[in-house]
Amino acid sequence: MIIMADEISTLMANNKDKVILLRLRNSKTIQGILKDFDIHMNLTLENAEDVSEEKPEKIGTVLLRGDNILAISLPKEES
Repeated sequence: MIIMADEISTLMANNKDKVILLRLRNSKTIQGILKDFDIHMNLTLENAEDVSEEKPEKIGTVLLRGDNILAISLPKEES
């Protein structure tokens, strides 16, 4: 299934101010509130936490470069 760039942008915009989960290239898993993004998938998260380990580590507000992100898990849409 191929999703066009504008569809991805719409999907991301619909999930602003919601908690998302990111898998990074360095094997870290980060969870936080999506505040902003751009066409390169650079993301700004608030209240971010590194949830890779058993005990989550708070890291606060963070800007992640899009090329460091392997996967993004968005919240389920409410029906």
